Amino acid sequence: MAGVGVLCRFGARLLSGGLSGSIHVVTEAAEPGIRNRGLWCVITRHINNNTTWWDEHLSDENTRFLKKLTSEEYKAQTASKLCPLKDEPWPLHPWEPGSRRVGIVAIKLGMMPLWTKNGERIAVTMLQVQDCHVLKHIPKEEYDGKNPALIIGGKNVSSFRKPESVTEMYREVGVPPKQKTVTCKVSQNAIIKPGTPLYAAHFRPGQYVDVTAKTIGKGFQGVMKRWGFKGQPASHGQTKTHRRPGAISNSKVAKVFKGKKMPGQMGNRFRTNFGLKVWRISVKHNIIYVNGSVPGHRNCLVKICDSALPPYRGEFKNAPFPTFFADGEEELPDELYDEDVFQFSEPSISFA
Repeated sequence: MAGVGVLCRFGARLLSGGLSGSIHVVTEAAEPGIRNRGLWCVITRHINNNTTWWDEHLSDENTRFLKKLTSEEYKAQTASKLCPLKDEPWPLHPWEPGSRRVGIVAIKLGMMPLWTKNGERIAVTMLQVQDCHVLKHIPKEEYDGKNPALIIGGKNVSSFRKPESVTEMYREVGVPPKQKTVTCKVSQNAIIKPGTPLYAAHFRPGQYVDVTAKTIGKGFQGVMKRWGFKGQPASHGQTKTHRRPGAISNSKVAKVFKGKKMPGQMGNRFRTNFGLKVWRISVKHNIIYVNGSVPGHRNCLVKICDSALPPYRGEFKNAPFPTFFADGEEELPDELYDEDVFQFSEPSISFA
């Protein structure tokens, strides 16, 4: 039937108010047996998608040339920031009670065992600091009115996949674009000049840190896997309720309390492990060995800060303040160990 497949019909009020834009008015023809319903309108939507990939109009040879040129430029930018103390650094202040240092961004490599001198086996997580720099200083007036903050980033990435608004901040500092950026609240005496590199020697063995990362996503899970519920019996009259949670409230309350353990999204949330001890620091390879497990999958990016727990707030007073400078006066060996960690270069048995 003619006119039946029209997209939409507007009322007389809309038509009388005037139509603007790409609207075409169609008069439905009256057919035998069909009542004439008046005016019909068809709205035509014009989509202008002019976005293109950065290498869409480039040849393969030009694409390889740009990638090679960009990689060499990023290496030169990283090398130019290795000596921040010689490039007019900001004033450095000594440590004071209540000082708060900046954190770092590291890559989770995996887990391995360490042994103490008493023979106890310890499971540690290896976190590698790779191309971590201070990107921006935020004054306290622009942050929260109490403390300033520093934006740091880790792991260089290609700028071809970053928008122009994001790459502008990296151009001002003179460092390559970063895969992950985080904001760290610091004290007034711990401010560092943007562009300063951060290393694993920022922390020291025996210190306690807090590690934040996004947990592995498990999708939508039931109460048995998400919360460890026992479940209901497998027999004795149970029908299709073996993995169900059971009652979630009662008739007197007549509501479900907030925080009730029920099925839902498991994982893919930012979690922080507090009070993890640093057992070993590899100065040569920029690796931090922290106690126990850390949220996130392998090769994920994590944020490491000085522990905020009250018993450990004053433990980092012997750590470099405000950070470790590679061109400073302090010279470190390739490996730093906690006093309780057994080193395989030492003899395990001593004879009197």
